Amino acid sequence: MTLNGRHIRLVIGLGVAAVLLLGKLFSLQILDSSYKEDANRNSTIYETIYPTRGVIYDRNGVVLVGNKVAYDILVNPREVTAFDTLALAAVLDVTPDFIRRKMEEYKKRRAAIGFQSVTMLRMVPAETYMRFDEVKYRFPGFRGQVRGMRYYPVNAGGNLLGYVSEVDANYIKRHPEEYRSGDYAGMTGIEAAREEDLRGEKGYHIYLRNARNQIEQPYKDGAEDKEAIPGKNITTTIDAALQQYGQELMQNKVGSVVAIEPSTGEILALVSSPGIDVEQLSDIGKHYADIARNPYKPMYNRAVQASYPPGSVFKLVNGLIGLQEGVLRPEMMYPCSQGYHFGAGHKLGCHGHKSPINMEESIMMSCNAYYCYVLKNILDNRKYDNVAEGLDAWHEYVESFGFGRKLGSDFPAELSGSIPTSKTYNRSYGRGRWNSTTVISLSIGQGEILATPMHLANLCATIANRGHYFIPHIVKASEGVEIDQRFYEPQYTLVDTVHFPKLIKGMWRAVNSGAGMGGTAWIAHIDSLDVCGKTGTAQNPRGADNSVFICFAPMDNPQIAIAAYVENGGFGASYAAPIASLMVERYLKGTVKRTALEERMKKADLMDRVKHD
Repeated sequence: MTLNGRHIRLVIGLGVAAVLLLGKLFSLQILDSSYKEDANRNSTIYETIYPTRGVIYDRNGVVLVGNKVAYDILVNPREVTAFDTLALAAVLDVTPDFIRRKMEEYKKRRAAIGFQSVTMLRMVPAETYMRFDEVKYRFPGFRGQVRGMRYYPVNAGGNLLGYVSEVDANYIKRHPEEYRSGDYAGMTGIEAAREEDLRGEKGYHIYLRNARNQIEQPYKDGAEDKEAIPGKNITTTIDAALQQYGQELMQNKVGSVVAIEPSTGEILALVSSPGIDVEQLSDIGKHYADIARNPYKPMYNRAVQASYPPGSVFKLVNGLIGLQEGVLRPEMMYPCSQGYHFGAGHKLGCHGHKSPINMEESIMMSCNAYYCYVLKNILDNRKYDNVAEGLDAWHEYVESFGFGRKLGSDFPAELSGSIPTSKTYNRSYGRGRWNSTTVISLSIGQGEILATPMHLANLCATIANRGHYFIPHIVKASEGVEIDQRFYEPQYTLVDTVHFPKLIKGMWRAVNSGAGMGGTAWIAHIDSLDVCGKTGTAQNPRGADNSVFICFAPMDNPQIAIAAYVENGGFGASYAAPIASLMVERYLKGTVKRTALEERMKKADLMDRVKHD
């Protein structure tokens, strides 16, 4: 049979197609290994290697948070075969019903679990883990896992350090690339703030499994395993000894203490009381319900999350604004007749003291009337068209001290507080229907002013620096860990630096003049330290007044600025001033000589004064 042209073309076409097909098969099976790899991966199982979490140190190298070994029991439901429930329960020291309930739960969640291993028991005792390890071959699908968990050699406060907990579905949804079920992450405090540095990078072992889904051997002899990368160590700005001492002084009291190094903005201590004991942090799940039910809300970090009226310490801000605006001079004297009288029989009261007084004396004696005159002159300044314009200018000054906004700290959950503007009062009274006496309580840090203890400590650092502050922060730069450039940049107020020394003289006299001379903070005096301070007594609609105090020392070249806020503590000199000054003494001198005062503060119990929801 002869082939015509049409047949020849058909044979050639079939030949070409056959060659192309054979070439493609050669490429897929010999040259391109991706399909083979996919097939291999379908028969492999990944075992996660959890990295060691970074250690957290204080500023002096003391370990605040370290790691210790924890033992978990995991199960892969798809690998489980028939097993002796009673025997496994005896090995793991649990009831048979517990195991049955767990296996039933996994059966219901089979689709969601897939081929993953899930944690059946957490943090079993070492002896239980060893006992299981000896007989695990009898229980296919069950295995042990060794992982790190946090331990706390120093009681530096759970609110400060924060806790690590297993991530939930919402957390995974927010971080789908980094976390899966069974992973842990920092949830609060420093653990949360520096999670990205502390967590490290997970690794894995890859194993081959057979048709019955049983592990047979390492995949490629471990060549494609990935080692875990440990988390980075964090050095904090905290002084562990000072932090612990502050917690001892604040025991059985509600409030907080914040201490800052003025020259850097580094937070030396951040105490919130009552707080979470570090013993509860290592197994927060076990204690969480009890902590959450506590009416004193120990998880609530009052240092950065509680907004309070600052009270008389805010007089310092108004005094500085008055000096800058030219409506106040240090030598100016104002009268005080048990308070400031205005309108038709209205009065903002004050305690008894000499009258009239100048600016230094007004700070030393904490005169309310003096600052009513100062604020009125600021708001009614003729350079402004009306009181609303004057108040908005005042607001701009106050905000430059960091009030009414978040300071930008690296500590999580910081609140902004509140500073009113003309819009605040226009809404309440109507435009043009209020004046300087309507808002006169702002003169003494009451009314619509709210600030956190962090704001008050920052105010103290600003005055110590004579007009600027560094944004408070809790992490120091160290090997492999950087901090944002903003923490190195001074933040200047709108008040000229020349005015601050005039104010500081009054703060020095408040502490060092003695009770007989009218110094409201004489109890904070420390020999040879030149402490400068200001007391505050903030009105509290829910009980006794709050005790407030800020101070820094020494007067020249200050090394510590501190704010103490004790709810229902009464006068500033009653509790806040002693606590803050004792911490200053401990930090700068290493020991405390005023042992009687120290003992009184440690033993004082104010919890029955506190009203809570």
